[in-house]
Amino acid sequence: MNREDYIKEAVAQFETILREQSARAEKMKNAPPATDFAKLDKIIIGCCGGDGIGPIITAEARRVLEFLLKDAIASGRIELRDIEGLTIENRIACGKAIPDDVLAALKECNVILKGPTTTPKGGTGAKELESANVAMRRELDLFANIRPVSVPEQGIDWTFFRENTEGEYVLGSRGVEIPDELCCDFKVTTDAGTERICRAAYDFAVKNGKTRVACVTKANIMKKTDGKFSRIAHAIADAEYPSLTVEDWYIDIMTAKLVDERGRADFQVFLLPNLYGDIITDEAAQIQGGVGTAGSSNAGSHYAMFEAIHGSAPRMIERGDGAYANPASMLRATEMLLRHIGYIAEANKLSRALDICTAPDAELKITGRSDGASCSEFGDWLMSICETL
Repeated sequence: MNREDYIKEAVAQFETILREQSARAEKMKNAPPATDFAKLDKIIIGCCGGDGIGPIITAEARRVLEFLLKDAIASGRIELRDIEGLTIENRIACGKAIPDDVLAALKECNVILKGPTTTPKGGTGAKELESANVAMRRELDLFANIRPVSVPEQGIDWTFFRENTEGEYVLGSRGVEIPDELCCDFKVTTDAGTERICRAAYDFAVKNGKTRVACVTKANIMKKTDGKFSRIAHAIADAEYPSLTVEDWYIDIMTAKLVDERGRADFQVFLLPNLYGDIITDEAAQIQGGVGTAGSSNAGSHYAMFEAIHGSAPRMIERGDGAYANPASMLRATEMLLRHIGYIAEANKLSRALDICTAPDAELKITGRSDGASCSEFGDWLMSICETL
């Protein structure tokens, strides 16, 4: 094709995207009421290992869930259900971010404990599959990514609310190109999508005695999308949450402020569009002790998915060290899962045990190699600590 043909094709594709996103926005406006997990007769927890180290750390987290929820499982109130098929090999073979049978199995569950998944990188000649995480968040409408970070000795108690279904990620695999000349990707921000992540962050802040929310954008540059996000955030706060102070921060200076020890403890709740939330929560986790120390919640009105915030670590598998993967991040996600479904005592017990097992002076160390403890040894020790609490 010549340049004009590529431009016409891109215009047609952009029209398709606009119509799809407009229909999605309308669907959000008419969504049914949220599920109350406390009122369900039975809660099905799907355990989906992913690939790389994912199956290893997910199996360990499942073992801890079985231990903490043994009475609820025995009574039939809780079911743990294994879901296979989210490996990179199977996704490439099917040509889909989530194979149809896997997606159907996921939708039969109420909450999902998910291991890391690998996404082929664009521009490498690999099949350009969409991220399984992005697809799952969209298909299950998991609009709120919630990541807590705590460093008590430094006064840090942060909770990040990242919009999970919009921004660059929802359209990142659908850009257009004029070969040997240019590429263009897309970003989307809807009123309905922004409103619901704002209310999720503000409700959390009010319920937990917080008074300040940092709204993090690049609205001085991304004037339409980030400008809309900031404008809606302030409008909702002013009209519905008078006890909260919402402050605008640009993403570049916020990355600096998080490493500024003089004032970072003043931050409480963060509200961010998708891409900025992905980047800055990894920075925050590193301040806590590394991405292996943090869990992540992906919540919607009817489903929720919990995962480690790190990747699938293919290098560990390649060098034969998968058995020594650190399950701490996955177990932090498990703690969040327990809270989400109303098992607060069990979540508190797991949290205290994790604090003990991951302390700097802990007697058992995971190094990611055979000179440290294995994933299963860590799990055994953690459960023995739980028994004493």
